[in-house]
Amino acid sequence: MDKISKYQDVIIDFLQHYNNESGGNTSEAVQRRVLIDRESNSFQLLDTGWSGKYYIFGPIFHFDIIEGKIWMQCNNTEWEVVDYLMEHGVDRQDIVLGFVPPHARHFSGFATA
Repeated sequence: MDKISKYQDVIIDFLQHYNNESGGNTSEAVQRRVLIDRESNSFQLLDTGWSGKYYIFGPIFHFDIIEGKIWMQCNNTEWEVVDYLMEHGVDRQDIVLGFVPPHARHFSGFATA
């Protein structure tokens, strides 16, 4: 298995694991969806639907694979996602915290780009 396929599988496994651990759908009206685009290397878990009179649409996690590295673009939880990724074979230098400003990424201990 090549590195990109492995990283795709690790991300998908994580999103499904989180979804199962967090209880999945929050209600019948608000659905939690895992979006998988292997061709574009883009992966997301999001909530969508209605909660009373309010429309809910928002990402919980968003990952991209860019130039062989996993870019965590969004983490709206308290979960230490990078620990899960590394425990499942992703090298620390192949993880980019995309939500950290480029000038500050060198302080993260992960890849800068």
